[in-house]
Amino acid sequence: MSAIEVILVDRHDRPIGRMEKLEVHQKGLLHRAVTVYVFNSRHQLLLQQRANDKYHCGGLWSNTTCGHPYPQESTQQAAERRLREEMGLHLTLHPMFELSYNLPLNNGLTEHEYGHVYFTFSDELPQPNPQEAEGWRYASLAEIQQEIDRHPERFTPWFLHTFARIPVEFERFTAQRLAG
Repeated sequence: MSAIEVILVDRHDRPIGRMEKLEVHQKGLLHRAVTVYVFNSRHQLLLQQRANDKYHCGGLWSNTTCGHPYPQESTQQAAERRLREEMGLHLTLHPMFELSYNLPLNNGLTEHEYGHVYFTFSDELPQPNPQEAEGWRYASLAEIQQEIDRHPERFTPWFLHTFARIPVEFERFTAQRLAG
């Protein structure tokens, strides 16, 4: 199996090259990523506990799924693919916002990403891939915020960085669904 390549981008998300995924994280280079938040009908977020043997942040809680588009793959396709691969969910996702961050990880790696964030609603229960996720649970945004306040070390750095935006974006998402 060949090494997985990710898309290197400039600060405006314009592709400037490709590189092997681990090397990108070792060098801390800006690359394209996707992040997915699945909410149930009770407005709870589906959290994923990353598999313990992941090359970084193993065992930590995070958003429903995340990953990187392959070269020549759209962010929408990548987000839906990663949701299937990690959590066994076949859902249509809705683009919500984009953001960039440069966060140190364990083992000397850096998560320097230009992220495309997607939301959806579903009451379908996940069937996680054990190579990707140790566990999962639903929690309200208020419950998650309380846990972050008490134990931030239990969560991935990108989830901690992004979570502050999620309640406002969730309200916007639900309003769009009601209007449309």
